[in-house]
Amino acid sequence: MPDATLYPLENYTFGTKDAQPEEDPSVAARLRRLESDFAEHGLRRSVEAVLVVHQHNHPHVLMLQIANAFFKLPGHYLKPGTDEKEGLLEILNQRLGPEDQNDWNKEQDWVVGDSLSVWWRPHFESYMYPYIPAHIEEPKEKKTLYFIHLPPEKELYVPKNMKLLAVPLFELYDNSARYGAQLSTIAHLLSRYSFTFDNTSTGN
Repeated sequence: MPDATLYPLENYTFGTKDAQPEEDPSVAARLRRLESDFAEHGLRRSVEAVLVVHQHNHPHVLMLQIANAFFKLPGHYLKPGTDEKEGLLEILNQRLGPEDQNDWNKEQDWVVGDSLSVWWRPHFESYMYPYIPAHIEEPKEKKTLYFIHLPPEKELYVPKNMKLLAVPLFELYDNSARYGAQLSTIAHLLSRYSFTFDNTSTGN
């Protein structure tokens, strides 16, 4: 059973930075772009980060909320040939790091840990599965979720068009109606960890 240390939510401070609008105006437009990218590059690889803190010794997952509606993990798709862990670090800095890229390495860095799950998109549709369905020879997208080891304290910079919320595991568990199939399974995925709850306050 792997070990991980979780730090209090109050150890992290939250700034803002310029908005990061969605690349596509609709789900249909996103899937059309996926089809175009697949024709040019083949399988799309996406990565997402599971950042975990604690409140009252209970794990909470940091999630972005868009337009007071749907939730998502920090992440994005990778450029062809990019290493998954290196690419995820760059994506995390783009999403939640300082506005100025020159300041990225000045912050205490996050550490990309184990892969938690892999999801596959068999067709140019919104559905993804934690397996490749039978008779699918060329899935269109592979998404990998990674556990992120956070430092004891860090300032996170949230795009102005998003909110960063700490969602407790008991809220995620068995709640696909609100969070969808992928996010609601995170409680299951984290059950393999032995968590140490560090309650040292850094005074932020």
